[in-house]
Amino acid sequence: MDDLAYGTRDRRGEWRPNAPIEVAPFWSWPPDLPKILAWIPGYLWPWNAFHLATALVWWYAVVPDRVTLTSLSLDWALRLYAANALGIFLLYGAIELVYYVKRRQGTRFKYNPKFPADQPSDVFWFKSQNLDNFLRSFLVSIPLWTLVEVLFLWTFANGWVPWLSWADHPLWLALLMLLAPAIHEVHFFFIHRAIHWGPLYRWIHSVHHNSINPSPWSSLSMHPVEAFLYHAVALWHLVIPSNPIVALFQLHLAGFGAVNGHIGFERLELGGERTIDPHAYAHYLHHKHFEVNYGGDGLVPLDKWFGTFHDGTPEADARMRARFAEKKARARARSGLATG
Repeated sequence: MDDLAYGTRDRRGEWRPNAPIEVAPFWSWPPDLPKILAWIPGYLWPWNAFHLATALVWWYAVVPDRVTLTSLSLDWALRLYAANALGIFLLYGAIELVYYVKRRQGTRFKYNPKFPADQPSDVFWFKSQNLDNFLRSFLVSIPLWTLVEVLFLWTFANGWVPWLSWADHPLWLALLMLLAPAIHEVHFFFIHRAIHWGPLYRWIHSVHHNSINPSPWSSLSMHPVEAFLYHAVALWHLVIPSNPIVALFQLHLAGFGAVNGHIGFERLELGGERTIDPHAYAHYLHHKHFEVNYGGDGLVPLDKWFGTFHDGTPEADARMRARFAEKKARARARSGLATG
């Protein structure tokens, strides 16, 4: 495929899509019903459907019965960890193998033309971004993902929070399923903004941002504090009357869904003219510019409301530079007052 039919590449080889990032259409007024109806299939398929499918597989094939869940046990906790680790290895590993190791697509649709494996750096363990990110995922983030999973399953099983049945509450639980991606965006935005605060950034979030040019293994490469807070989105279902399947779906949106923003390609070519859109650009811009797009793709447009939205256009670049200049001017003014 010719990626220049869909975007432009600058002198440094960085690719930018022609189409700007748009927030979910139901936030516009007056409502544009045809646009909303055209948006719905992409919201459901393929990514949210995939995460729901994995949650159902886990529930019926991996999660023990309710009686077993009432007692904490290393046996079933390790079983969950093994399933989570295997799932991530297969999903992330397949994308990494095809697009980053074999490089079957080359740099077509790749935002940054460089590949992490070609850029050793002292900021990473063993000077390798790939090895560093891989080890942090499997030794830090996935164990903490599993801890969150154990906590909510154990809590549900012991009846300490309502376990709503699908037979009695089908509409409410279906609505929660539809809202789970929005819950993820809101949760992620606020914890993400918090760990971008100076000291927390240096102590915690800088680990993730070492991967300026992210790849799939970067997705869960996190400091332990960030990894727990990120996956703790599933614990909202201990506050909201819910069901453990919905909580599991919420967790899979975070765990498996983290790869979307770190794929580094606008489109993944599947053969012929078939492609899949990973919705990677908004979060790629966050890794590139640091202080934009703290949330997701605009399902809940908190970045737009808080003035940190970057839609990928040159006009957004200009707005961002102006905001950064104002921030530096305020910092210089405060510094002058402090020394005056």
